[in-house]
Order: sequence, then structure tokens, then C-alpha cells
Amino acid sequence: MAMQGQAATLFEREHRFFFATACLMALVLVAGFSTNILLGRSTFAVPPIFHLHAFVFFGWVVLYLAQTGLVASGSMALHRRLGWLALGWVPAMLILGITILLTILRRTGGPFFFAKNEFLFGNMMGLATFAGTVLWAISLRRRTDWHRRLMLGAMAGLTGPGFGRLLPVPLMMPWAWWVSAVLFPALFIVAGMVADRRRLGRVHPAYWWGMALLVGGQLVAQAIAYSPVGYAVTEAVTAGTPGTARPMQAQWP
Repeated sequence: MAMQGQAATLFEREHRFFFATACLMALVLVAGFSTNILLGRSTFAVPPIFHLHAFVFFGWVVLYLAQTGLVASGSMALHRRLGWLALGWVPAMLILGITILLTILRRTGGPFFFAKNEFLFGNMMGLATFAGTVLWAISLRRRTDWHRRLMLGAMAGLTGPGFGRLLPVPLMMPWAWWVSAVLFPALFIVAGMVADRRRLGRVHPAYWWGMALLVGGQLVAQAIAYSPVGYAVTEAVTAGTPGTARPMQAQWP
């Protein structure tokens, strides 16, 4: 009975950790985009595709927050039913993510503190890694230890845009992409590793996979972006649009 009580306490602590982490991720994203609006760096006066993109991506944040909250409160039946929304939501995120990425590159060439090719391929790889990790997590939904940790890794990768709007990234060139899209999001995975070490005495392998996918995916993206093919594709994407006027490399305007 004592062992069962200890196991129950361990699971409760774990559930609380995942819900608290989800809240912090949501806070980073909301704070980042809100700060941009308050400082006048962004506006609601944009084409409808931007609003649709925001609705779908923040919808995922709400879904993830709700799912971790349902687990923490013990509402597992509703958690399982709601989880199937992800199968339709993730493809919509992929389509809108790619669409908005190409739209931004053609309108402005992307943020000046990121190289154009880095911005293109880094985001493409980030979307692919996110989708693949979520689908992997869904396939392991009966193995809850893997499922929840893979989902945390996937969600961590989405926090890059929030950190990019909160950090002084122009001062971090030419490492701005790595700092905002990899280093700071990876801290959530590191937090999971530390929590595992304290609770279980070891780090669950799902976290190592999550870290490998986050960092390794961006290493692959960089290799492609800075290859002749990467440069050519980037130029082709922006050809004949205002985005082609912006230099390929990151630099102050």
C-alpha cells in the first residue's frame, strides 16, 4: 500500500509539472506577441491569412494547455476524446505555417535579424519536426510516459516565435536564430530532464529524442539553407516580389 501511495504521489507531481510547463509555454507566446503589438512592431491591419494563421496556432496552444490540465485534474476520458482533434489540427498548422512563411518572405524578406535562407529552411524544418513529433506521440498514446514527454518536446519547438519577440534578437546577430528558435525553447526540455532526474533518478529517453529532433533538425536546416540549393530556392521563393530587395544575410536595415 505504501508503494502504491508513493507511485500515486509521483504521478500527481508529474501531472502538475506538465501542466505548469504548458502554462509557461503559453505565457511566452502570449507575452511575445502582445509585446510586439504594444510596442507597435506589429498590427492587426494585415491580410486575413495572418489572422487565420494566428487562430489556428494559438488554438493549438489552447488545446495543449487544456489537455495537460485535463490530465492534471484526472479527466482522462475527456482528454482522450479531445486528443483526436490533433489529427486534424496538425495538418492545418502545417499548411498555414508554410503559407504564412512564404507570404512573409515575399512581402518583406522576413525579419532583418535572420538570414532569409535561414528563416525559410529553419521554419520549414521546425514545422516538419513539430508535426512528426506530435504524430509519434499520438502513436504512443498508450505509453503515457513517452506520449507526454514527446508532446512537451513538440510544443517547446513552437515557443521560438514567442522568445524571438521577447529577446533583443537584433543584438544577437548572426546567432539570433539559434538563440530564439533553439537555445531558449530547449530550456523546457532541459527542465523536463531535471524534473525526471529528481523524481525518477534518471532522464527518460523521450527527452533525449526531443532534444535531438529540435537541435538536429535545425542543424540539417542550416546545412540545406547555406548550400547552393538553399540559396537558389530562397531566391526563387522571393523572385519578383518586394522580398527580393532585402539582402540574403542578416543585417541592420
